[in-house]
Amino acid sequence: MDDLVKRLEAMLAKGQNNTLLRFSLGKAYVEQEQYDIAVPHLQAALELDGQYSVAWKWLGKALQGQGDLAGARQAWQSGIEAAQSRGDQQVIKELQVFLKRLDRASPL
Repeated sequence: MDDLVKRLEAMLAKGQNNTLLRFSLGKAYVEQEQYDIAVPHLQAALELDGQYSVAWKWLGKALQGQGDLAGARQAWQSGIEAAQSRGDQQVIKELQVFLKRLDRASPL
């Protein structure tokens, strides 16, 4: 566990719980390929703000890492909807690419 994750976990342990903290923890765990730890943090971030499109992106990556391709697809589709409601074109483009790659890798 790196220093950033330790600091974020310490903040959470002290009772801080907000979208950015949960998202940051989830993203850090995905980057360390600790998907089982990442998923609950990203889900918690989305419970706090379901329109946080970047959290949907990373939740999809975590679920894909766990082998849950249907879950990843659903997360990325939800992320596109959230990004459309916020006008975040960059996230929409990224998530569309992830969905296309998923389709090529394992057509449903």
